[in-house]
Amino acid sequence: MPKFDGLDYFNSETLLSDEEILIRNSVREFVSEEVIPIIEKHYREGTFPVKLIPKIAELGLLGANLPQKYGCAELNNVAYGLVLQELERGDSGIRSFVSVQSALVMYPIFTFGSEEQKDYWLPLLCKGEKIGCFGLTEPDFGSNPGGMITKAEKKDGGYLLNGAKMWITNGTLADVAVVWAKLNGEVNGFLVEKGTKGFTAPEMKGKHSLRASVTSELIFQDVFVPEKNRLPNTSGLKSALMCLNQARYGIAWGVVGSMLACYDSALNYAKSRVQFDKPIAAFQITQEKLVYMVTEITKAQLLNIQLGRMKDKGTLRHTHVSLAKRNNCEKALDIARVAREILGANGILDEYPVMRHSANLESVKTYEGTHEMHTLIIGEDITGYQAFS
Repeated sequence: MPKFDGLDYFNSETLLSDEEILIRNSVREFVSEEVIPIIEKHYREGTFPVKLIPKIAELGLLGANLPQKYGCAELNNVAYGLVLQELERGDSGIRSFVSVQSALVMYPIFTFGSEEQKDYWLPLLCKGEKIGCFGLTEPDFGSNPGGMITKAEKKDGGYLLNGAKMWITNGTLADVAVVWAKLNGEVNGFLVEKGTKGFTAPEMKGKHSLRASVTSELIFQDVFVPEKNRLPNTSGLKSALMCLNQARYGIAWGVVGSMLACYDSALNYAKSRVQFDKPIAAFQITQEKLVYMVTEITKAQLLNIQLGRMKDKGTLRHTHVSLAKRNNCEKALDIARVAREILGANGILDEYPVMRHSANLESVKTYEGTHEMHTLIIGEDITGYQAFS
């Protein structure tokens, strides 16, 4: 396989530190050597490559921006973003696995957990010895998570959980689920461990998207959760949304990886595919499509670097993340579709990564806040009027 060099039309690498470049290149090499050779087979068969988990953990990619105290790499947020960018060049399912483990499981335990919870769970999750999932979305409540009907009832020594969650990445694999439920009408976080009586996590089948990722339901029927497994520092729905903001940040970076994969495939194909006695790259319309890709990738790269710098400085607001997630997901999906056009009929074959990325991005554009919801989040910010309902 030829070495992947990426695209850096505006020389944005000069905005990165040597350490950030080294981290990006290490993950880029891992993806080229370990992910890309196997991912089409897993996508075709609808399976997640679990054998990659120890290698991902060994590279320090799980909870990579969390403190070294718990065994994590403690990267800055630009380096963390670059990790997710490179992973998604391999497949959205690989990046989703790392995003969920890091932003939706380790982050809430780190942010809202007790010292005992942090000391126990974070090192295990960092090493990939335990897998986690995040249970917020319900069958009838996606964009409106505050309407959840999963409930926790106080009992002696703990809580009784009843309800269901849906579209849960890693759910069937998970050793622990971070579950959000209403306790006396207020949203609280709980750690529900695999094997707890009344807790099941059946895998959802029949997906045309994110096929190399495990997506599950979580079902709770009188599940007893001991007091020590409640996240003590959660404060209503805001806590769950803070977790989503971490995941959205990672998505904004991740989809640039899919853009890079689709552009690289389209450019190489256009240079080698001859029609009417010359490569199709020599035709004006093909060049216009390639220039569109370069333009949108470059804009997304620059946006992400500034996003990460603001996150590290503590000046980032959730509306900034919404703008980046909204823009980059939309443009990534557009680029995948344009790349498929350049490849013509060959674009639907799994010899090329384009159709797989396109199908994955249909989900990525929707999850962690739909395009429409992020539009309204930003709209409220700039006008002062909430238009959600």
